[in-house]
Amino acid sequence: MLVYPSSIDLSSRTLRCLTGRLAARRGEIGTRWRRLTANRQALLALAHLRCGDTYAQLAAGFGIGVATVYRYIREAVDVLAALAPTLAEAMDIARTKAFVILDGTLLPIDRIAADTPYYSGKHKRHGMNVQVLTDPFGRLLWASPALPGSTHDLTAARTHGIDANLKCWADKASQGAGGSVRVPFRGRRLKRWQHRHNSTHAKIRCLGEQAMATLKGWRLLRKLRCSTSRITAIVQAVLVLHHVSA
Repeated sequence: MLVYPSSIDLSSRTLRCLTGRLAARRGEIGTRWRRLTANRQALLALAHLRCGDTYAQLAAGFGIGVATVYRYIREAVDVLAALAPTLAEAMDIARTKAFVILDGTLLPIDRIAADTPYYSGKHKRHGMNVQVLTDPFGRLLWASPALPGSTHDLTAARTHGIDANLKCWADKASQGAGGSVRVPFRGRRLKRWQHRHNSTHAKIRCLGEQAMATLKGWRLLRKLRCSTSRITAIVQAVLVLHHVSA
């Protein structure tokens, strides 16, 4: 296998932060020696999350076994996921804002047609449903646990326990949410003021969509090939790293 040097479009602050967390983790469990230092382990995890490099590619690049790569990445993801904000913490912050933006996305996964729960009829592909809250400036506040792709956005929001009385802007998928959730008007024959409302609504919601695009800048999330039970931790880890690198 050929090996070549590459780069990761992240700041050194992100690397230092993860290195510090991993070093603290090693101190807690009493690790004496490992094939890679905490700094190299952090670099390996960032290459996987940011660039989507496979275990085999990372094993060749860092001179370790594929099983070791798996263990190192899993440890790094779990360390980061533990730092992710909870919904309660995000709601406390959201209540101090004029409003928040609620949006959902489908993270593609490698599943076959037989895996019906993961198939999204809306997107015509298999994936996991993730809901995201952002502030009025499009800064990410919270990312939800991942649910099967067949889950409707409104059902997902209710499952996670997002407060309907929280003043937020959402898309048409949240029709019927009630409370203070603002959604665009549906239908073909809308009045002029309804068209103006939808236009203004779209301009506000686009900030949330931009934040979602930023989240998917972490290439691993563009096509997940891991167990669906690990996707929640991966999304939370990426959210923490996004806040560090922002």
